[in-house]
Amino acid sequence: MSVESSAPVSSPPVLSLVGVDKRFGGVQALAGVSLDLVAGQVHALLGENGAGKSTAVKLLTGVYAPDAGCVRVRGTALQFQSTQAAWQHGIAAVYQDPALFDQLSVAENLFAGHLATRRGGWLDWKAMRQRARASLQSLQADFDVQAPLGGLSLAQKHLVAIARALTHDARVLILDEPTAALSRREIDHLYGIVRRLAQAGTAILFISHKLDEVFAIAHRYTVLRDGRQVAEGAIGEVKEADLVRAMVGRSLTQIFPKAAAEIGDPVLQARELGNGTAFEGVSFTLHRGEVLGFYGLVGAGRTELVEALFGLAPPTHGVATLEGQPIGRSPRASIEHGLVLVPEDRQKNGVFGALSIRENLVLPSLRRLARGPLLDRHAEGTLAQQLVDRLAIKHTDLEQPVNELSGGNQQKVVIGKWLATDPKVILLDEPTQGVDVGAKAAVHAFIAALVARGVAVILVSSELPEVMGVADRIVVMHEGRVVRIVPRAEFAASALVAAALGSVSARESTDVEAARAS
Repeated sequence: MSVESSAPVSSPPVLSLVGVDKRFGGVQALAGVSLDLVAGQVHALLGENGAGKSTAVKLLTGVYAPDAGCVRVRGTALQFQSTQAAWQHGIAAVYQDPALFDQLSVAENLFAGHLATRRGGWLDWKAMRQRARASLQSLQADFDVQAPLGGLSLAQKHLVAIARALTHDARVLILDEPTAALSRREIDHLYGIVRRLAQAGTAILFISHKLDEVFAIAHRYTVLRDGRQVAEGAIGEVKEADLVRAMVGRSLTQIFPKAAAEIGDPVLQARELGNGTAFEGVSFTLHRGEVLGFYGLVGAGRTELVEALFGLAPPTHGVATLEGQPIGRSPRASIEHGLVLVPEDRQKNGVFGALSIRENLVLPSLRRLARGPLLDRHAEGTLAQQLVDRLAIKHTDLEQPVNELSGGNQQKVVIGKWLATDPKVILLDEPTQGVDVGAKAAVHAFIAALVARGVAVILVSSELPEVMGVADRIVVMHEGRVVRIVPRAEFAASALVAAALGSVSARESTDVEAARAS
């Protein structure tokens, strides 16, 4: 049940987006989006991953300037030159991972950037500690303001980030996925804080994928889809199914084409895998020539699961086997068994940016390319050139540093280096994230070529049309657990989104594992 608004709808907005456009190269991130934040109201901003929510937040907080339209503060159009300028106008944001300093004390974090001083310019530590305690007490937080921030839990760090905004008299508070990593008790505590802040007159923008949270705490909502504003109104006048349809709402006849492939025997099996934090009780079977999609929202545990399968962070319990042999012990063992991972963050974990294309492509194959104690440079060059040609990597020469390539071509390098190892199973974690349409098509063609050779693929994607278009089955995860395993014949966008949002019980799941495995 939704809450009643503590501010009349006719109240003038404290902060607004008015018809804003934002483009990044050839990608239209936002088009004609308007949004009003009113004092005393909690306004939910909804949409799938990639819908434009983060771009809207960055316009409100001065990270980006709009290409068209404007940002208004109390009716006056302003062009923020920095996040500090937005902060000075009373606009503060708290993100899923709070941007704080673990090495500093709680009080130092609260006043970083606006230190209190006394006559003569000396820092007034006594006043800052007193104000810090008062801010934390108003949030019912009783930890020591002189304690190092690094010793606090994530939930406590969220409270520090909110208290920091209060010490600066924030009139607008933006909460971006604040509950993704919190326990139920911590979430309930945060709800109470948000309600009290709204009652005190703060305008709050609340971003969450969890519709139960939205109905519990928000007064109004705006839905973005593909960078456009597609729905808005009062929470009390909308149903959950309406919001799901608004968030999905794209033509499913235009999703990615599915390549035919013969699905064979089971190759990878997971039984009751868990690590005690990000995922728990995960079971599934992957077959030769199959694309098994994993769909879910922020915090669903998908990335942590594939990293555990690869051995980056081994599961603490349960068992995973590849052709009957245990996996997940270490990346080296996984590679030797024929299991490879294309990670979500390609620049951090996928490539060595300062090394050349050739060096990156041959890195996992050095043992095979060695001639005694020496590397065969000719064989290296031949292999690298074959991969460059096969994946159509745009480059000047093989010795070009990878960090000079576009994002799409960097992703092709990550894929190419594993292709050279002739894998049995490849784990693709958001393989088309942040790449252009042409690069996406190349990745999909690569997946089709793999399954045609009998390679098994696990595809983690937050883009619903992609996972529906490419996968043979979809595993839907919510808060670290598998809630549905859906065969291709039963794909339905609204049902998949509803399951990912947690509105479908695991007891009602469609689990065809037993039939497929037998």
